[in-house]
Amino acid sequence: MTRARKTERHRCFQWPTWATLILCYGLFGLATLWIAQVSLVLAIVACVLANALHSSLTHEMMHGHPFKNKHLNATLVFPALSFAIPYMRFRDTHLAHHVDSRLTDPYDDPESCYLDPTVWSTLSGFEQTILRYNNTLSGRITLGPLIGQYYFMRTDWRLIKQGDTRVLISWLWHLPAAALPLWWIIAVGTLPVWAYFVAVYLALSILKIRTYLEHQAHELSRGRTVIIEDRGLLAFLVLNNNFHSVHHMHPDVAWYELPALYESAKERFLAVNEGYRYRSYVEVIRKYFFKSKEPVAHPLWSSDQS
Repeated sequence: MTRARKTERHRCFQWPTWATLILCYGLFGLATLWIAQVSLVLAIVACVLANALHSSLTHEMMHGHPFKNKHLNATLVFPALSFAIPYMRFRDTHLAHHVDSRLTDPYDDPESCYLDPTVWSTLSGFEQTILRYNNTLSGRITLGPLIGQYYFMRTDWRLIKQGDTRVLISWLWHLPAAALPLWWIIAVGTLPVWAYFVAVYLALSILKIRTYLEHQAHELSRGRTVIIEDRGLLAFLVLNNNFHSVHHMHPDVAWYELPALYESAKERFLAVNEGYRYRSYVEVIRKYFFKSKEPVAHPLWSSDQS
């Protein structure tokens, strides 16, 4: 069999994605049933890994992997292990985020962490202090999951009150998706419920490391998306989404192909994203653990844009 045919079979079956799905649910099952009886700490760690992988796999599913059919992909990640965001809402907002011309826009990019400077100026001193701390990596890890969940749910509640039925349906579908793992933890598992929620929060904190500087304010849309040349455990947990500029340029490419794609045209990718690169997550942590990368108010936003 030629190398090209092997590659094609590899892409069709996508065994790395299937193996990671098995690993994800396997860790969840082992942690909640058996490991919890041996060591509570190890069980929490295993649940953290399972939840981080599940979130990353959810991202992979909405980009068309491993099936072409979006309903089949949604079924594979139906259990909402982290309870946080409905799959349909994650999919809708994330695909809207992939309109690169709108990246970092305080209004049109659903995943933007920037505020309109006019809105920023209206916040109380306490709110500004909290959001400034959240703009450091330590703040994003400790407070980020809570702050992100609050603002996401507040936005969706406003949309529901305005009559957005799709948002309402997304949350209604989310109820059984979240109830399934919760039922498992309470009725079948041996891990205390509080310990599982600790694991969920820690997993969301880990994912905040990935999203912390995925995008920056830049005049050129192509210069807004980062590349972090990391190949360690964290890169695996985020399924190589640290090669984020590569992912935005090729959103249909499977996660396990991103590093090789980057290496095959490294100079071109770095030229396209204006050299927005870090060598590793260690470098990111060292630089920004106690320091903001950019202000909360969008530094390139003017009032006439709002």
